Amino acid sequence: MNWDDTTDPTAAERLVGSVADGEDQAVEAALRPKDLNEFIGQEKVREQLDLVLRAARARGATADHVLLSGAPGLGKTTLSMIIAAEMEAPLRITSGPAIQHAGDLAAILSSLQEGEVLFLDEIHRMSRPAEEMLYMAMEDFRVDVIVGKGPGATAIPLELPPFTLVGATTRAGLLPPPLRDRFGFTAHMEFYEPTELERVVHRSASLLDVGIEADGAAEIAGRSRGTPRIANRLLRRVRDYAQVKADGRITREIAEAALAVYEVDARGLDRLDRAVLEALLKLFGGGPVGLSTLAVAVGEERETVEEVAEPFLVREGLLARTPRGRVATPAAWAHLGLVPPGSPVAGNGQQDLFGA
Repeated sequence: MNWDDTTDPTAAERLVGSVADGEDQAVEAALRPKDLNEFIGQEKVREQLDLVLRAARARGATADHVLLSGAPGLGKTTLSMIIAAEMEAPLRITSGPAIQHAGDLAAILSSLQEGEVLFLDEIHRMSRPAEEMLYMAMEDFRVDVIVGKGPGATAIPLELPPFTLVGATTRAGLLPPPLRDRFGFTAHMEFYEPTELERVVHRSASLLDVGIEADGAAEIAGRSRGTPRIANRLLRRVRDYAQVKADGRITREIAEAALAVYEVDARGLDRLDRAVLEALLKLFGGGPVGLSTLAVAVGEERETVEEVAEPFLVREGLLARTPRGRVATPAAWAHLGLVPPGSPVAGNGQQDLFGA
């Protein structure tokens, strides 16, 4: 259904990672919705974007520049394709890391056709010189190409045809205000509710010609971490299990058994997530503990724990980041079936003997 890309290779290796690998990208191409009516979820964003695009078509003008922010896998790339389709315009796709020099951006902009949609993924990772060139291109539809160096350098103005820039970012806070201000429409993509993900799973199962029961779709949706890309990845793995171990139809029992094989629990935590929680609870009594110490305890790099595992654990209310270190919440103890130190149950009944 609704996805986009990022560049974290560690996350790409996880079944519940929100990064699209080669297999994901190939399957997503077949599953992507083609228009706003097909797009599931993000109701406010769809409504607002529909008004922007319909008004632009009515005026016979190019649409305003659009900035989409949100976590990977929520549909930013898909929406850029829908914008191009709704405006009946060609789509050019590139990314911020690919634009390291102003000349890279100038080459792309100078080859745009009138009305073309330029999708710039991870726009916050673009180089500063290219970023400054983009200001003028977005506002005045022209760029100044510098020819030569030093005192003899000459700026040659290059007029550009009107175009629509769709920028996508997972870190909107890293965008400088002058760049954000040049977007006519800004939208933040929210995580999906389980009921929305059930619709995503049903639609994808239909397109993949997979039989699925309502309770099977609900089980997959509940473990998908609010992200359509993960829902579709889990659906494909459960489909494989159902074809090999059962009659090919996905029920709740089949989904539970399949995801147990792939170590994705009922809350969407995988091996890495549980390893972090278990180390925090069993080795350090729930914390606080420093990030580096926690990373060593689970045998992972500090960056992997901080950027791959922690965001979901924090969002689920299982872990808290404090100035003193990482701390487990009561929900983490409950999820792993452990008893916090100092709990009335933790002393095996001794509190009754001593009145403590």
